[in-house]
Amino acid sequence: MFNKIIKLILAGILVIAGVYEIVDDYVGNGIFLILLSAIPIFLYFKNEFILLAFLKLRKQDFEGAKKWLAYIKNPETALVRKQQGYFNYLHGIMLSQTNLIQAEKHFKKAIELGLSMDMDLAVAKLNLAGVAMSRRRKLEATNLLNEAKKLDKQGMLKDQISMMKEQMKKI
Repeated sequence: MFNKIIKLILAGILVIAGVYEIVDDYVGNGIFLILLSAIPIFLYFKNEFILLAFLKLRKQDFEGAKKWLAYIKNPETALVRKQQGYFNYLHGIMLSQTNLIQAEKHFKKAIELGLSMDMDLAVAKLNLAGVAMSRRRKLEATNLLNEAKKLDKQGMLKDQISMMKEQMKKI
């Protein structure tokens, strides 16, 4: 994994080399180098290890996802703000299976840093509502469930939200 600044420097070098090739009458090589510079720019905004961790989570391979996230040693310097949010979001999802206290910290930090998609934000708030409900904080859980319901525009979490509301009535 390269630092985010190294990715931008690499993209700049590729663009400069591409322009030089075009000026030097090697237009095909220049266009190829300029198109090749799109890869480090893409990886600046979408970290490769976070993408691989998401692929592992789609297959329910939590150990594989942990392995890919472990390659990110210092997320504050290696990732942009939204990527740090997803880094914490993924850790929260994995820890919600075993350690709710640590998962709550990661979800709160993910919400604070920001997530790009409303669905991811809804899942984070739904998980936080579950943690709050397990700790007998009914008001906080109700507020988080209502926020998750507003963010769930496709209705994919409708069953989980209604199930949690039913469980909350028993508290």
